Amino acid sequence: MPRGRSTFTKRQKEQTRQQRQRDKAERRSQRKQEKLAAGSVDEMTELRENAAAQAALVNIGVEETETLDESSPTSESASNA
Repeated sequence: MPRGRSTFTKRQKEQTRQQRQRDKAERRSQRKQEKLAAGSVDEMTELRENAAAQAALVNIGVEETETLDESSPTSESASNA
C-alpha cells in the first residue's frame, strides 16, 4: 500500500531533526575535546614553571650548604690545632 504525501513529509522532517541532533552532539564533543586539550597544555606549562621554581630553590639550598661545608673544615682545623 503506497504511503501518502504527509507520511513522506513527516518522515523527512524527522530524519532532518535527527541529523541536526547528531551534528549538534558532534560539535559539542569537538568543543569538549578542544577544551580538554587546551587545558592540558596550560596545565603542563604551569607544572613546568613550578618544577623550575622548585629546582631553583633546591639549587639555592645546595649552594648555601656547599659554602657552609667549605667554611666548616677551616673552622674545624682551627679548633683541632
